[in-house]
Amino acid sequence: MTTPPLAQFSGQQQQQTQAARDVNTASLCRIGQETVQDIVLRTMEIFQLLRNMQQLIPYVEDDSSKLEDRMANQLRAASEERREVLEVNKKLKQKNQQLKMIMDQLRNLIWEINSMLAVRS
Repeated sequence: MTTPPLAQFSGQQQQQTQAARDVNTASLCRIGQETVQDIVLRTMEIFQLLRNMQQLIPYVEDDSSKLEDRMANQLRAASEERREVLEVNKKLKQKNQQLKMIMDQLRNLIWEINSMLAVRS
């Protein structure tokens, strides 16, 4: 019994399509696996290079942040100095008031003494 040529061609074509699908799926999986492994390997290499570079290049602090720190310290010091000056100024005013009272008392005492001396003579 012989199969008609059209049926024979159709069966061969289906077998080739199925085989091509199997080969393509397996090939795609293999290629995908190799690609993923390559990506992982290159990523690990990059991280290793970055780690080595980090050890080679010392960290240098930005000058602008140092300037800001210095300015902030100077501002704090100036503020503290101003507060101290105001406190001393307040104490000086109190002492001046006390001295004025003492001088007034002495002036009155001298005036009374002079008055007594004038009455005696």
